[in-house]
Amino acid sequence: MEFPEEVLERARRVRLLLLDVDGILTEGHIIVDAQGREIKSFSVQDGLGIKLLQKAGLEVGILSSRTSLPVAFRARELGIKIVFQGELEKRKLYEELLAQKGLEDREVAYMGDDWVDIPVLMKVGLAVTVPSAWPPVKNYVHYVTRRPGGRGAVREVCDLILQAQGKWEALWQEFGA
Repeated sequence: MEFPEEVLERARRVRLLLLDVDGILTEGHIIVDAQGREIKSFSVQDGLGIKLLQKAGLEVGILSSRTSLPVAFRARELGIKIVFQGELEKRKLYEELLAQKGLEDREVAYMGDDWVDIPVLMKVGLAVTVPSAWPPVKNYVHYVTRRPGGRGAVREVCDLILQAQGKWEALWQEFGA
């Protein structure tokens, strides 16, 4: 897939990919059954993209303003250890995480799609959203994915980072291609 050179340049520095959940890892729908249990649908392609990034030595984390048991389960399933849920002030959590990890803004990519994501999108080295994002969010990003949230958008960004960092071919060879 072809990506703009400015976006590739930003992706070359990324060491941590942070993800919002609703609208990014999911299509943004919340299904609640008759017993009040929340059900979410996640893309298998996004999951493989996350695993490939991790295999290439990058970290992936979740930064969600909602608290959800399905998100905690999916994070464990994918080996995502950085999981923050239930906090509307994402920038504060983001800054604490950077201090803890010893990272700079330019070493972080963030995918978000709504109002509460803008403060983090304004800070990171690579800010990304999806086509269905709340319209003002698009003014604060470097890249809008072609794929929709919950349907391959995260995989697209994982591929972008792997290609930009020259790690795509090694992973491709490892899987026997």
